[in-house]
Parts: sequence; structure tokens; C-alpha cells
Amino acid sequence: MTKPPFSKILIANRGEIACRVMKTAKEMGIATVAVYSDADRDAVHTRMADEAVHIGPAQANQSYLVADRIIAACSETGAEAVHPGYGFLSENAKFCEALEAAGITFIGPKSKAIKAMGDKITSKEIAADAGVSTVPGHMGLIGDADEAARIAAEIGYPVMIKASAGGGGKGMRIAWDDEEAKEGFARSKSEAASSFGDDRIFIEKFVEEPRHIEIQVLADAHGNCIYLNERECSIQRRNQKVIEEAPSPFLDEETRQKMGEQAVALAKAVEYQSAGTVEFIVDKNRNFYFLEMNTRLQVEHPVTELITGVDLVAEMIRVAAGEKLSLTQGDIGIKGWAIESRIYAENPYRGFLPSTGRLTRYRPPQEGKAKDGTIIRNDTGVTEGSAISMFYDPMIAKLCTWGETRDDAVAAMSDALDAFVVDGIEHNVPFLAAIMRHPRWQSGEISTGFIAEEYPDGFENVEPDAETFTRMAVAATLMAQRATRLPTDASGQRLEKLLPPQGDFTRTVMVPLGEGERTVSITEGDVSIDGAAPAEAEIAWQPGDLTAELTFGGRTSIYRVNAITSGYRLRGAGFDVALKVYPPHVAPLARLMPEKLPPDLSKFLISPMPAVVMTLSARQGDQVHEGQILAVIEAMKMENVLRAERSGTVSKVAVSEGDSLAVDDVIMEFE
Repeated sequence: MTKPPFSKILIANRGEIACRVMKTAKEMGIATVAVYSDADRDAVHTRMADEAVHIGPAQANQSYLVADRIIAACSETGAEAVHPGYGFLSENAKFCEALEAAGITFIGPKSKAIKAMGDKITSKEIAADAGVSTVPGHMGLIGDADEAARIAAEIGYPVMIKASAGGGGKGMRIAWDDEEAKEGFARSKSEAASSFGDDRIFIEKFVEEPRHIEIQVLADAHGNCIYLNERECSIQRRNQKVIEEAPSPFLDEETRQKMGEQAVALAKAVEYQSAGTVEFIVDKNRNFYFLEMNTRLQVEHPVTELITGVDLVAEMIRVAAGEKLSLTQGDIGIKGWAIESRIYAENPYRGFLPSTGRLTRYRPPQEGKAKDGTIIRNDTGVTEGSAISMFYDPMIAKLCTWGETRDDAVAAMSDALDAFVVDGIEHNVPFLAAIMRHPRWQSGEISTGFIAEEYPDGFENVEPDAETFTRMAVAATLMAQRATRLPTDASGQRLEKLLPPQGDFTRTVMVPLGEGERTVSITEGDVSIDGAAPAEAEIAWQPGDLTAELTFGGRTSIYRVNAITSGYRLRGAGFDVALKVYPPHVAPLARLMPEKLPPDLSKFLISPMPAVVMTLSARQGDQVHEGQILAVIEAMKMENVLRAERSGTVSKVAVSEGDSLAVDDVIMEFE
């Protein structure tokens, strides 16, 4: 057996990426050490490691971002190396140097490369010198909002305002005029200071109809560097990636090679070692421009692994130990297609606001190879009962599928999302499922503006068409029949006497307050809808199951199931429908039930999410006008601006700066 590169490594991160690194480390025979905050005492990554060390309070700047505590944990456990994952200290050159000074190996690039590529202004200068195509813009420091607006006008709107030390969509705004440039500068500067401790800002031209395509590179300390094809990351919301795929449906082999060669040239220019990613913006004519280089493992690395068969974490560990790359450029091909969906704790029906709480149910689809040859992979750091905290990124899991073709991978992802059970918090699975069935996504004709263009007013519950509603009605009726056939009720009384004679079963299925209504009759397994000719239907579901698989009309549909009063809530394919299932004589009475109106909250400014109050811009007695900024709150490392919806007078300010808020907490009241 080959001796492992290290005997023990510490993972200076949390959640799914910590679990991901531990998985490979254990396969390589390397012992692992986890670090955890107060909030992560019982987290999956804490329990998964061979050893775990407590490093401080829940706040990241008092735990996961404190380099001295990570180094102390290494000394305490004898860890020889540190894998930083992504985020936190992963691109912190001082952390890298501190580890080196303590005789601990950093599983990543050297500090020289981190410094060079960590500053977006410096990185663009190095990229230009290395022959890499760059976006026009102003790379110098910007003093204030007025100067930002002047520079933006000179470049020509629209422009992108970015934090020099930024990443992950933080400290980033698009501006279309002077007013947006000024406000974007202020918000980006504030976010950059709180997230990175560096408030420098730069501005560059925003490429319209752009695609975000990145190249994965691997390099060692012996001068070897290769690229592992590209990832398409154009499905983004507020500059945060949502869905990624590999390869890109847009690139041809010539463009892929040019981008790969430029990425390698940049890596060599900074003497890069380890896995890294060079990000490009690509226009509709396949002209590409350098954005930045991420000197770490990317969130979306699994799709590259699925199409190349290369374990990027294993390569990082070997390179950090001084080994040469075991691969050459000629070894890298493209096998099949892979897609990653980021499952976030956020409410897609309320502007994707963060959601916190405990996972009362968490049942991801079964991983591995399916009968049709497709593959499901789910990188996660939670389990049923885990808490989703306001202190960290809202990611729950990274669901990945692989297929021989893009269509195969998309179909597999659609089914996997429909089968993914997450309860206890709000999440974006319905939104992801809707995208998978969107014609534009399926065609591959996408850009970074896809979500803004296709969902300009935000995501709303997808209204089922007639055929979809019919299928849901059949599923609900079959489930109601199964539930009726339970042998006993809650008191232990047998229920056979409730069964209709000879197995006949008829129900009227309705959408509360909606237009949909079907009468479904079941006779010995055949289903008749509204008196039409019967057809064969079958459902894989038992009372208490969380998913149901309906086969009807030659097609199979998968639904998430929740029992509700007098019916079922079914979710799948982006639909979320509450179906009432009534005996035919009860349905006319149900139609007469009055609608319950929501309370009037127009006189309150309420918190749309769990958050911390950063700033309050109005006091008791102040006159405010529509659109005026009233407060800035921070949740899951992102700042959110709350504005006045109408003009009025502030009668009460109910909170102070620094206060923690729950969903729907009152911040201000108005006369």
C-alpha cells in the first residue's frame, strides 16, 4: 500500500466542503481533524472527522476566520497540513504564510499567487502581461461615490462595480446610470469592508448578453500545469451562481483550447501550484475576457470531476506534498455531461430571502448509478435534524447529475429535484425544478441575465396547465384511496367498513380558491376523469411516504407529498399545489367557504428574514418618502437594503443597530 502524502490533515472549514475534503482524505488513508464553532458543535462535519476542535463562537470572525485558532488546533492534534476548502481563510495569503512559519503545509497555492490573484486590480494587470484578454475598465483606486459615477460614465454604462478583494457575489453591483453607480459604490464598499476587511473598489465594463465560463487548472511545484476543460456558470442570481454545468453548451473546441491555454499561461505567470480556476466572461460571438482567478477549490468542482474522472481534492493534497501531477494534458477528455444545482435555504416566493431553522425532514435522492446509466451525487454537510444558522452561507447541498448527453443530465436532475425532501425551512428546490423544465435552459441559449430576464418580477408558484393538474388530481385521488384503506384509525377502530363496495372510489379534486377541478373515479385500477373513458394508472406510495411516483398516460411523474386537511400538497417540476380531495356530495359545500384575507401590514416596516440590523436611516418623527432607504440588514453574509414603500411619518423605531431580528419582526411603525 502506498504511503499517504500526510498522516493527518485539518480542514479549516465547515459544512459540505469540509465533509467533501474528509471523504477523499479518508480514501487516501489520511486522518482528519475538524474545527467547529458553538453553532456547529453537533454538525455533520464535526462528527465525521477523526478528531474535532472547538475554535470559538458562532460568528465567523471569532472562529473560522481566526488564523491563530486554526494553527493552535493543528498544534493540539498534530495535523501536518491544512485544507481550507473555500471561503473563510482559503484565499488569505497571511494565513498561508502563518502556516508555513509554523511548519504546517497549506493545501493550496503559495502566498505569492494568492496575493497576486486575490487583488482584482493587480490580477488584471498580470493577466494582460501574460497575454490574457481582459475587460475594459478602471483599475485604479476610487475615492468616493461621485468619482465612481464619473468613472462609470467615462467607461460607458452599464458597468460592474466590484470589491477588489471580493468573491461569491459579495461587494458586487451592476449600475446603469449615475445614481445606481453612487449607491452601488457605497453598498459594495460597505460589504467589502465587512466581508473581506478590504474596502477597495474598481469598475469595469459590463458585457451585455454575457456567459460566465471558467477554466479549471491544476499545477504542481515542478512547472507542470494543465487545464481540465470548462464549466458554464451563467445561471446566476445577484451574481451568485445557482446552476453550473460541464462542459459548456456554447463553446467549440477551438475556443475551449484558447481559453485553456490562456488560463495555463496565467497560472504559470504567478508560479501557481494546486487546483485553481480562471474565470472568463464570454460574449455572444465567443469573445472572452478575463474576470478573476480563484486560488482555491470552487464550489462547482464536482461537475468537472464527473466529466473527467479526476479527484481534484486528491490532486491538491498530492501537489501540496510536493508530488508531480500524475496527469498530462493529453489525459484530459470530456466524458458525458454533468450539472450541479445549489440547494439554498431561501424562500423563492419571497424574493429568495434567507430562511433559517431546523431540518425536520432531509431525504436527498439516492446517490450512485441508476438503471438508465445516469449518476446522482449529492455533496452536503447537513442531515435530518441539522440547524440552518443565520451566521453562515445558506447552502444546504450541491445536487449533481451526470448523463451521456446534456438532455440525459437535465432529465436526471429534474427527477432528482422532484424526489429531494427538505422540510422545516424554506428552500429553492421548486425554483431549480422550474429552471430544469424551462425551454430556454433546455436549449442551452443562456446568459448571466437568464434569471433576471425570465423571472423579472421574481419567482412565483408555477400554475399547472390542464394536463399537469389532471395528473396531480389522479395522484391525489389514488393516495386518498390508499389512505382510506388503512386497517385502523388513530383510536384503533378498523376502517374496512368505510371502503366503497366492489372497490369503486370517486372523489372531486379542487385547488382552494382556484379554477381547477376534476372528478376522478377509480374502478379496479382504471381511472376515469370527468366521466371520460378509463385509463390505467398506478402509484408507488403508501400513507406516510414523502414522495409518490405516478404512472399514468404513458408517463411517470414524481411528487413530493405532504398531507394537509382534506387533501395533499404536491410539489414537483416547479409546481407547488394544495389539492383538496372531497366526496362528490361535499365539494359543492367546499366551494362556498369564504377566503381568509391576510392582515394589513402597510403601517409597518418588518424584517423579511432573520438578520442583524446594520444601519437605521430614519428616526421617530422623521418624514420619509417612497423609495427612501430606511434600514440595512445583514443575513448570511449579504447586506439587504429596506426602503419605504410609501411616503409617511415614522411613529416608532422598534430596534437598534446591532439587534438580531427574526422573520416578520417590526423594525419601524408609521402613522
